[in-house]
Amino acid sequence: MSKIVNELDRGHVRIIQMNRPEKKNAASLELAWGVIEAIRKAQLDENVWVIGLTGVGDAFCAGLDLTIEENQDSFIPMSEQDRYFDDFGWVSRFFYTLREECDKPIIGGINGVAVGAGLALALGTDIRIMAESARLLAGYPRIGGSPDGGLSITLTQALGYEQAMKFLLENRTVTGPEAKSLGMVSECVPDDEFEERFHDYLDSLTKVSPITGRGTKRVIRAATRIDNEKQLHYELWNIGKTLGSGDGIEARQAFIEKRDPQFTGKTFID
Repeated sequence: MSKIVNELDRGHVRIIQMNRPEKKNAASLELAWGVIEAIRKAQLDENVWVIGLTGVGDAFCAGLDLTIEENQDSFIPMSEQDRYFDDFGWVSRFFYTLREECDKPIIGGINGVAVGAGLALALGTDIRIMAESARLLAGYPRIGGSPDGGLSITLTQALGYEQAMKFLLENRTVTGPEAKSLGMVSECVPDDEFEERFHDYLDSLTKVSPITGRGTKRVIRAATRIDNEKQLHYELWNIGKTLGSGDGIEARQAFIEKRDPQFTGKTFID
């Protein structure tokens, strides 16, 4: 059976592929921590100058896999005590690993749908190339939640305050051309040219000194940095409040029952 996260080397490029195409690369704990550990591994390898992140098949990452029932704690690379004190979780860890732990350029190859946690992962990359037919969707209003995974940071950086609010609250789906016009991605390319362009762009960045690449990410990161750790914790607190409210519970029940939700503004269920 193929690995759930592939690591492919092309000279000084390391391509990390999410490899659950039968599940649209939906994030199980195995896949999520596999991506995190692959980024950390690439960070420590001095032969790797540039990192590419993409999906196998027709999806980038379709968000959290809600179909898994078995215990997946064995895939969490933490001791029992570290898990007990962990106040991030893997969704927030996506952003923190890509932007804070890794100072090498990470290029997102958005080959297909990126939803929820998958969108957070895509926007956590430093530069993004997107296939024309690929789709971006936040999805939080549909389940009565608010953004997490660093999306309050990355969306605002990419779109600005007003457009970030519109994108999230309207729960819109955008394809490659609109994502490019909004500033969510740097390039939008025809589907049949996507893989070649993605690889060519990764290769082109190896013409830049790895010292320059890392130094550039460090200063750009510093110039745009808020207190990212504090913001990630606030996201987690906020999504807990929205999902746990009466309206949040109603939103998920309506989603399951395939009906329109009936919101009351109540913080609890009678």
